Amino acid sequence: MPDRVTSSKRHHAIPRLRALLIGLLLTTAAFSAQAAMGYPGTHTDTTRYRYPVLLQRLIAAVKAHHMVVVAQASASHGAAARGIKIPGNAVVMVFRNDFAVTMLKDSVAAGIEAPLRIYVTANRHGTADLTYRTPSAVFAPYHNPALNRLARTLDPIFAAIVRQAAGPGAKPSHLS
Repeated sequence: MPDRVTSSKRHHAIPRLRALLIGLLLTTAAFSAQAAMGYPGTHTDTTRYRYPVLLQRLIAAVKAHHMVVVAQASASHGAAARGIKIPGNAVVMVFRNDFAVTMLKDSVAAGIEAPLRIYVTANRHGTADLTYRTPSAVFAPYHNPALNRLARTLDPIFAAIVRQAAGPGAKPSHLS
């Protein structure tokens, strides 16, 4: 014969179920808030330039600050080659060999972080944004003092690259 749930057992189960649901909702909200904030050290500058112009300005700024565009990846360029139009976006990967050698001397594991990335995206206003994470934020999880010194050397270089590319009138925002 199946067990019957008494009203007393049901009465105690309801508060536990409520507590579980509230916990799940709070956990989901916390994860959603973190996703909206992005990673620590993330900065976005809204510029007055359209996407293709900003991309060229970024490449010029990288060179002007004696860094190297190691690679570029762009879903919008790939989609265009297939006849599909999506808003412009490109990840520009930036580094320099002497910094790479120093980084690897300090931490082989940190090698996965190089090259560092700057993201160019068209926005809904017809202009484009630049987003990047500070090198200090990228390398912080390694808890390596020598790597942190390298990151502190790179921080002002990347800030200057973005500032030059974004140009006058850019609206910087610190996402996290």
